[in-house]
Amino acid sequence: MQSYILALDQGTTSCRALVLDKKGTIVSSAQKEFTQHFPKSGWVEHDALEIWNTQAEMMTMALDQKKISPKSIAAIGITNQRETVVIWDKNTGQPIHNAIVWQDKRTADYCDALKKEGKSNMIREKTGLVIDAYFSGTKVKWLLDNVEGARERAEAGELLMGTIDCWLIWKMTEGNLHITDVTNACRTLFFDINTLAWDAELLKMFNIPASILPEVKSSSEVYGHTSESLLGIKIPIAGIAGDQQAALFGQMCTKPGMVKNTYGTGCFMLMNIGDKPIVSKNNLLTSVGWQINGKTQYVLEGSIFIAGAVVQWLRDSLKIINSSAEVEQIACSVDSSDGVYFVPAFAGLGAPHWNQHAKGTVFGLTRGSTYAHIARAALESIAYQTMDVLKAMEADAGISIRELRVDGGASVNNLLMQCQADVLNTTTIRPKIVETTVMGAAFLAGLAVGYWNDLEEIQTIWESEHRFIPNPDRAEIEAGIKGWYKAIDALEYWTKESY
Repeated sequence: MQSYILALDQGTTSCRALVLDKKGTIVSSAQKEFTQHFPKSGWVEHDALEIWNTQAEMMTMALDQKKISPKSIAAIGITNQRETVVIWDKNTGQPIHNAIVWQDKRTADYCDALKKEGKSNMIREKTGLVIDAYFSGTKVKWLLDNVEGARERAEAGELLMGTIDCWLIWKMTEGNLHITDVTNACRTLFFDINTLAWDAELLKMFNIPASILPEVKSSSEVYGHTSESLLGIKIPIAGIAGDQQAALFGQMCTKPGMVKNTYGTGCFMLMNIGDKPIVSKNNLLTSVGWQINGKTQYVLEGSIFIAGAVVQWLRDSLKIINSSAEVEQIACSVDSSDGVYFVPAFAGLGAPHWNQHAKGTVFGLTRGSTYAHIARAALESIAYQTMDVLKAMEADAGISIRELRVDGGASVNNLLMQCQADVLNTTTIRPKIVETTVMGAAFLAGLAVGYWNDLEEIQTIWESEHRFIPNPDRAEIEAGIKGWYKAIDALEYWTKESY
């Protein structure tokens, strides 16, 4: 019987399950969106039970579609939205509150207070992160402080916390495994990336009892098995990685200096920096890339909060397109954005600016501006934000990259990819299989069970589909970049408390 890897991709807006074979071919897949909750301005939540039920349904559907027997699944790999966090009752399995999503800004004022207390350097040195509402730690504190009885129950050992990978595995094993991996743990604000352990000083600062924390594992090992009730047999769970690290691995950026950018709801650029962490001097993040067979790789990362989500906003809120696929055709109907700049800071500005109070803004509108100019400016904003991150990354690493490997939903947009190559003045490469996040999760799981023998075997699977070469005529491109910087400066000024 032919064997497969089952990869779970638990994203910000949907749950997916994909079945892959030894050649990395996606044999079957199933995907379903779940509900987004916005209880207050700047708050974003998910129903953790809905996530679990949707993910479990997609696992079954992906197998049933092609009549794949669960017995033929060699292992399961999981990739997930990293900073979203849930706390649940260890006995009943009931979440005490909706999961708080990575985009959520409710703890921004608390983060500002920590900065004023001078905690930034200590946190950066230990965790590689900046203080921002984006990360899990302040969300956990908020839940313990604001859900009635939560802190008392946590202190009594009745509650567990976890990022979404941890939650899914706990459910898949009927509560037998409470684990996460290093790539998810390092995004909490209380995991030391130097010692690769939960940090007592940080836990005390955030007032988080250690008893609620999961055990931290490597990214590729057999952690345990699913319960029989899930798919009828016990299947090894053997790979875990946060979505962006999974994409870096799926792109086979396994050597220092290799860079990928994932164009999803947000936009995330990662550079492999080798086996030692580098603390950024340019407001980037340092994280664990993965840990395999006791060897740890580190990454520099720049996070752009709103990328593909700006296209969803054009569709759902502005209603100038009917589907996300339409945006390229509409943007191509004009030769340029005609001086229109769109800074989609709906959830604040990420790296390298880290302005959590910024709001989405459009500059340069005239009577001649049309929805097509706004659509084109929206796509260009994704490329410009990526440019900001890459320049900071090159400065930290001390190297200029030769190519950018791209993936994620928006990477299929040829106009965006050409714009990206132009503003970076760097060749942009799209692989044949753009599902690199899923591929990374599958590769990690497959390595753990011997489905693939080693990295060299996996390297043969990765292939380029298209290379976007930068336009040598730079004058108009440089003028556009200059205008982008003006727009960022104007937005930064607008968010100041006093004028």
